[in-house]
Amino acid sequence: MFERPASGENAVLVQLDFGDGDFAERLFEFNLLVRSARARPLAVVSGKRARPDSALFAGKGKVAEIAEAVRQHEADVVVFNHDLSPGQQRNLERTLECRVVDRSSLILDIFALRAKSHEGKLQVELAQLQHLATRLVRGWTHLERQKGGIGLRGPGEKQLETDRRLLGKRVALLKDRLKQLERQRKVRRRARTRGEVLAISLVGYTNAGKSTLFNALTKAGAYAADQLFATLDTTSRKVFVEGAGPIVLSDTVGFIRDLPHALVAAFQATLEETAQADLLLHVVDSASPDRDQQIQAVGAVLGEIGALEVPQIMVWNKIDLTAASPAIERDDCGNISAVRLSAHSGAGLSLLRDALAEVAVRQHDLPAAAA
Repeated sequence: MFERPASGENAVLVQLDFGDGDFAERLFEFNLLVRSARARPLAVVSGKRARPDSALFAGKGKVAEIAEAVRQHEADVVVFNHDLSPGQQRNLERTLECRVVDRSSLILDIFALRAKSHEGKLQVELAQLQHLATRLVRGWTHLERQKGGIGLRGPGEKQLETDRRLLGKRVALLKDRLKQLERQRKVRRRARTRGEVLAISLVGYTNAGKSTLFNALTKAGAYAADQLFATLDTTSRKVFVEGAGPIVLSDTVGFIRDLPHALVAAFQATLEETAQADLLLHVVDSASPDRDQQIQAVGAVLGEIGALEVPQIMVWNKIDLTAASPAIERDDCGNISAVRLSAHSGAGLSLLRDALAEVAVRQHDLPAAAA
């Protein structure tokens, strides 16, 4: 991790086209990510390649172009919208004489900025350390080659081993603390189950409007902003829905494409709350041109945490920015599949409450029907 100047850093952005499509949408999202990390994007270097260069990721010619952008804009950091290997990152920093950050490190840094609760901070630190562990390989070879000398006798060649041991101890401590918090959460979850309270989790792509919807339904005043990863810490509130009675609604961290595996692993305990829910409200920014890819990205993370089997209702949010009207959509069996609404304007919120009441009645009647 690094110290960030209070005024923000000058950044050169790098995104290469490997033929995956959605280049413009990815670049727009990348720009938002960098701004969310409190940096100033001053230049974008792009280009097409069939595959990444093994040594420099971008190839010598493109790296020279990046170096010129760094010099011209007096950049503090170069940010890649791709994951770099430790070797590629070191080679780039050596060539550019500038700090280089990849996509996973960027997202982890934003999470570190956003985490507010004790558990959230522990989860982010664990993810950062697990990511850092992959960067320690040959990280101290410049010291290992030293055979002694003033200030270099002994510890230099042992530094990598020492770092690994200290990092391992800290990771073990964080995992133990998070397990304790998970045990407490399971106790609360069992209490909810005994009380037969319907548990509903809001999921969706980052900045889809989950927290705005959560506030509209619960009047909780949870932090909501037009920025990526505004919410990191899961917030739950008990809400009375006419026709359904009390339900527990939880607002969760937003997902994003190519979410770092270390982050998913660190937030596993929190995300299990989603897998244990009775119903998922999958909030989608219906005004986004990239919404289909965002839905796929959310589905991928839900699969990774074992939540794909949980019943879902799609919530097409932000219809105030489209020509759509509030409505409830049903599948061929007559079950509710989607609700169109605007959490910002309130249009369609009553329809969502009706939908939740219908689901709650159906869930409540299942045991009696089975008996």
